[in-house]
Amino acid sequence: MIKALKSLFMLPEAETPEQLEHRLQLAAAALLIETARADFTQDANEEAALEQLLCNALSLPGQEVRALIAAAGERVDEATSLYEFTRVINDHYGPEEKLTLIASMWQVAYADGDLDKYEEHLIRQVAELTYVPHQDYIRCKLDARKT
Repeated sequence: MIKALKSLFMLPEAETPEQLEHRLQLAAAALLIETARADFTQDANEEAALEQLLCNALSLPGQEVRALIAAAGERVDEATSLYEFTRVINDHYGPEEKLTLIASMWQVAYADGDLDKYEEHLIRQVAELTYVPHQDYIRCKLDARKT
């Protein structure tokens, strides 16, 4: 109890650029994992799309991406809301990066050939929480459906 009270008055430790980058990667991966899990099935096509998107977007080798996905999966299991992920995104992503994230979420949702209403709801929720304009949300959806 005393330790918790003390922590309220202590200044947080400075975060290194590498730690910040890892936190951003973890948040983005967590949102993509949430998208893949939203329809309550873990489809191999969605998982492959998720891994490929992260490899391309983060320029990381497959081994590191798989480790990131495992760590993000654990964070998703422990999370009580999307806020802890969207807050990191809002604090550090610009409009283009947010749009890329939403587009990636649509690609994961469509990877299994079927868009579930829960996937669509989740992406809409993340778009709202990250202040992505509705017209951009719709444009990303239409672009992902074409591929």
